[in-house]
Amino acid sequence: MARVVSLGSINVDRIRTVTDDEARVLESRYEWFPRRGETVEVPDVPPEIGADPDRLLQGGKGANQAVAAAKGAAETTMLGKVGQDATNLGVLDNLRDSGVVTERIGAAAEPTGTAYVFVEPGGDNRIVVRAGANGAVDDSYVRAHEAAIRDADCLLLQNEVPPAPVEGLLSRLADAADRPAVVLDPSPVAGAERFLEYDAVDYLTPNDAEYEALSPHVDAYDGVVVHKRGPDDIVVEDGERFTVTPPPVDAVDTTGAGDVLNGFLAARLADGASLQRAVEVAAVAASLSTRTPGAQAGIPSLAEVLSVVDGEDAA
Repeated sequence: MARVVSLGSINVDRIRTVTDDEARVLESRYEWFPRRGETVEVPDVPPEIGADPDRLLQGGKGANQAVAAAKGAAETTMLGKVGQDATNLGVLDNLRDSGVVTERIGAAAEPTGTAYVFVEPGGDNRIVVRAGANGAVDDSYVRAHEAAIRDADCLLLQNEVPPAPVEGLLSRLADAADRPAVVLDPSPVAGAERFLEYDAVDYLTPNDAEYEALSPHVDAYDGVVVHKRGPDDIVVEDGERFTVTPPPVDAVDTTGAGDVLNGFLAARLADGASLQRAVEVAAVAASLSTRTPGAQAGIPSLAEVLSVVDGEDAA
């Protein structure tokens, strides 16, 4: 069975639906407030940002991508840290119920990470992240689980845990004779350019805003770029260039759609699919996931995705 490891964030998502006007007011009031489709990380949030969520859901880019990889039929292990509040929040139970291996997740003194997700009428979102326990992922933790990472077929990385231990890992993997393929989601984009200096990063999956922010560094990057261009096209640059267009759906909430793409991409690549086939399957999975509120609740099964891609019922 294909093996995937996701090293990254585990959050509780506080979802709040806002009007276009409310989003513009927040954007004008706080210079760091994310643009549409953007994720930013801040050390703390003002009361009005965290107030009155419409619902609480499980999230975190690392956890979302792990769930998606598991739904994509890969044996998936989550690496990251949660707080002592994780049991009451149901964080680990939710991952296990989704088929993710959780035994290697660590405990931290800080509370479980939080994401404040603002969903606009068209389903677009803006996300503010507070690290919490994610900030406790350190070099000793990563080294303790490095054997499991090296044993995987594919490694999923994001930018919601401290960069230093991730950079150390990428440096060591670059010299490894047998290592997993590395898929990097450069979100939040601030500081993500540092990871592109490592030869171990094989796939980069920016959305439009991230691609624009990283453009000088992307030009010098030698790996595969899977550019998520809004809801319409996914442009893949791998020496040559091809475009995949996902099916149109009535989007309710785009939160986590990029994570679904990454998770399915890793699962299919780990299973030996060609790059084009993997992207086609991942694009459909991401599109279908937007029909349901929340980052994880709407992630489809591989069978459901393949029924849309080409009518097959199995990989």
